Amino acid sequence: MTPPPTRRRRSDSNGAVPVHNLPRRGAVRRAQAITTYGVGSLIAVDHESFIVSGLDEAERSWSRDESPRIHERRLARLLDVDCFRLPPASDDTSRDGLRVRRFPLTHSCPECGDLQRHRDFNPPPGRSVCGSCEVDLVPSRFVVACEAGHLGEFPYWQWVHRSKERGASPAAQCGGKLKLRTSGRTSSLRSILVSCTCGQAPEVSMEGSFRRNALKDLGLTCRGTRPWLGTSVATQECGLPLRTLQRGSSAVWQPVLKSALSIPPWSDGRADPLAEHWDALREYDESAHVEIYLKGVFKGKPPVPLDEVMALLAAEREEDPDGETAPTFDHRYRALRNKEYERLRAGNDESEHTRDEQFVCETPLGDQSVLDPLGVASPMLVKKLREVRALKAFTRLVDAESTTDSKEMPLSERPLRWLPAMEVRGEGVFLRLHEDRLDAWEKAPAVAARIERMRSAHQRVLEQRADDPSHVVPSPATPRMVLLHTLAHILVNEWSLEAGYPAASLRERLYAADDMAGVLIYTATSDSAGSLGGLVAQGEPEVLARTVRSAVRRAEWCSSDPLCMETEASGAGGINLAACHACVMLPETSCEHNNILLDRALIIGTPDKPELGFFSNLEDR
Repeated sequence: MTPPPTRRRRSDSNGAVPVHNLPRRGAVRRAQAITTYGVGSLIAVDHESFIVSGLDEAERSWSRDESPRIHERRLARLLDVDCFRLPPASDDTSRDGLRVRRFPLTHSCPECGDLQRHRDFNPPPGRSVCGSCEVDLVPSRFVVACEAGHLGEFPYWQWVHRSKERGASPAAQCGGKLKLRTSGRTSSLRSILVSCTCGQAPEVSMEGSFRRNALKDLGLTCRGTRPWLGTSVATQECGLPLRTLQRGSSAVWQPVLKSALSIPPWSDGRADPLAEHWDALREYDESAHVEIYLKGVFKGKPPVPLDEVMALLAAEREEDPDGETAPTFDHRYRALRNKEYERLRAGNDESEHTRDEQFVCETPLGDQSVLDPLGVASPMLVKKLREVRALKAFTRLVDAESTTDSKEMPLSERPLRWLPAMEVRGEGVFLRLHEDRLDAWEKAPAVAARIERMRSAHQRVLEQRADDPSHVVPSPATPRMVLLHTLAHILVNEWSLEAGYPAASLRERLYAADDMAGVLIYTATSDSAGSLGGLVAQGEPEVLARTVRSAVRRAEWCSSDPLCMETEASGAGGINLAACHACVMLPETSCEHNNILLDRALIIGTPDKPELGFFSNLEDR
């Protein structure tokens, strides 16, 4: 998605000019600053290209009015920060916004064919045109990146001269000037031709530049460049292999997002004033010591009563992973999900609601026995929920869901006590599967064998992407996880058809473990498809029973069958089985796992093995 075109910066309501009167180069929505155009990503505005700057200067440049703080203690503790902040607004009256830097710096002129750095074209101030031809410059279509997250310019000079020398500048080696043109014969890389006026090398095409070892064969490795942090940041030799990428490729930037639901006792906002003090408060076990600390910090007027502070500390300690002296990030994230699962199962009735309560989860009034033949248990109507999604880091080339911390690139050079985040307020439906029936189903040999194929393929992909095979993240593929994941997808597709919700406006949240078997489907946007009550109405037992039956019936057939159902492997790396874009796949914004680990056969079975399907014995399908 391309942001709106450039607009001139306006002064504020008092006519004052911002401290840094930087030119405005476009606008993005706040949510896009987390999911699409976050720190380190490339953003195209008209015919120009920029990279979103790091957060080192954001504490000073982001206005507190336009970039307010967000508090979610459970997620802040997981990510080891004090709070979160909304990205600044990008409307006409905003005083500042996201800072960007020009990248790539290599541009070409379609008129004279020169290929050089942007400043060497001598463009007029504020414009990106060739100083000689008065034609709009074209940013380089190609960049290079490594799996550690570094990003750099494509080495056109080395590509033309096929030189293995490093360290000297191109001008010092040949004295020529690079030229770029297209033959116009095809739209392939073969038609993009680069040459040098030195005459020492023939004109070459860009064909072959995307080979995995194309730059390694030239003796080039990553130099550790981080253009989003500015040219003043000292680079350190990285040494990893470089890969050529298209500037607009999704592999150039993938966000590492972590999220949490606001659940009691943290969901009424009363604990927000204590956001920066929880680490200190956790050091005290006795209420008398906590009281002394609060009176000292807040000058005798604590914003939260002592008994509530002690209750919050007790609730926080309940989320500590059991038996873990030094819990890993995955252990702490699993403990966070466990507590959400418990709260979604228990709910909170009307007597617990307050005016500021951000989590309302109630049991439907209808007869739940109609769901027993389906194997669905205890749906809950989440009439009000708040989710905070934070941008923890980003990756390049590797899948953010399967990476390790060593391949995650931080958002700033110096550690910060906050992260950019967005909050979503909406509604949802939570449902579980019958544990007894689920236990019997997942122990079937045919089910275990089918899941093992998926798990092995996924584990193989994870090992290929890992630096150290001994520290590979284990695949989460289990029978109940794949079943719940596929069930969530067919329900989202069903509600998008029957209830009028766009599929991209709904999102899944899976709770799959030995002691969990639930799925929450909720509104993922806060716009017109947000909290209007339509999704909650789908959770009433009679309506939900009809929806599940209809979704299962619809999953029996795919326009790509029999190929889809009988395939031995599908998707990248063969991680899916019976799943494609014609049946169960969803928009990327709706899926927690990037549309992997899906199998329609676990819902309905296969023609030769109907017992594979958890819902294969439904009557009147």
